[in-house]
Amino acid sequence: MGKKNLYLLGAILLVVAAFSSCSSQPDKAVIERYFHAIQLNDLTTMSTIAVAPTDIDFKSFEITKLGEAKVQPAGLPDMAKKEKELQKKLQDHVEPTLVAKDVLDAAKEEIDNARTKAAKNAAQKKVDDLQAKYDQEYEIHKQLQKDYNDAKAAAAHEEETAIFSLGVKDIPNVRDLTGEVQSKQAEVKVVNKAGAEKTYIFQLRLFNLKDETLNLNRRGRWVITDIKATS
Repeated sequence: MGKKNLYLLGAILLVVAAFSSCSSQPDKAVIERYFHAIQLNDLTTMSTIAVAPTDIDFKSFEITKLGEAKVQPAGLPDMAKKEKELQKKLQDHVEPTLVAKDVLDAAKEEIDNARTKAAKNAAQKKVDDLQAKYDQEYEIHKQLQKDYNDAKAAAAHEEETAIFSLGVKDIPNVRDLTGEVQSKQAEVKVVNKAGAEKTYIFQLRLFNLKDETLNLNRRGRWVITDIKATS
């Protein structure tokens, strides 16, 4: 099934979840639906419930613990701001790094052009000092590049998760949306087909955002963002 159909199915599930939330626990229900989809080998449904679907070998399962929801302000606006700030710092540091490299290369040529031992020693000392300065600038640049890459990846992942929870294909200004994000953790005991027990930790998130410009509320659904085996 194509991405367009996956988003359509996600939107349908969002509507279903909205109607069922009054009479049931939608966070618990999403885990139950996930295991039901695994049982049916329904990869399409699994892909509309979990950000990164994971197959689990099971004969039976039991949700042994469902934590309280933690509510935080939507983080995308700040994450997008941080990404842009780090991008500018990285771009601004390109020139100092290149200049330090050019000066170092020019100093190395002075060694080749030196005619006396004293001149060569002086030129070598100059190269050593400039090499240390360039190394320092290069390390700063590498750290800035890493910080920017990490911030960019984090913002992209948060955007993907937000859109997934909202059950839509794309929201051009999703990084500007305010609102709140709920998260909780569930512990699930699984008995596999061989009779062995294993415990899984499910991370769930729910995005309820608002477009301040359009005064439009965008209510999301609980989705599974991570699944890890603990035993």
